[in-house]
Amino acid sequence: MTPERPHAAALRRGRVSLAGAVYLITTVTRQRQPLFADWRCAREVVRALMGEAALGRADTLAYVVMPDHVHWLMQLRGEAALSAVVRSVKSVSAHRLGAAVWQPGFHDHALRADEDVVAAARYVVANPLRAGLVHRLADYPHWDAVWLGEDERELW
Repeated sequence: MTPERPHAAALRRGRVSLAGAVYLITTVTRQRQPLFADWRCAREVVRALMGEAALGRADTLAYVVMPDHVHWLMQLRGEAALSAVVRSVKSVSAHRLGAAVWQPGFHDHALRADEDVVAAARYVVANPLRAGLVHRLADYPHWDAVWLGEDERELW
């Protein structure tokens, strides 16, 4: 029997969960449907991301919710397992939206000590600019980074 997604196992190969480590997570919607072009749907994903901090499992450093995928720069807390945290975000958001939202699996990249976290955050939040969705990042509603206050958001 041939697996439906023959490369899915490769996404998990070498995945570890380290408390305090910073991860860049990317996950996509089912069949790349642009579900998050709908403002309410995108905000439910944001609420799910923020919920992980309230549960003490992960701190959100930066995120962007694109129409068909999410980039999330986060730091694991405590004994939380990376897969469990991402599974929770996907499950909570799908439940709130009452729909099958996500493609199985996710891509993760653990930032090394020599990688600049702020540069990674800039890369994350600049996605709407690179995709041509807006001309100024301040015009895109579904992103944030812990380093920016409200006055600084307008500069982007």
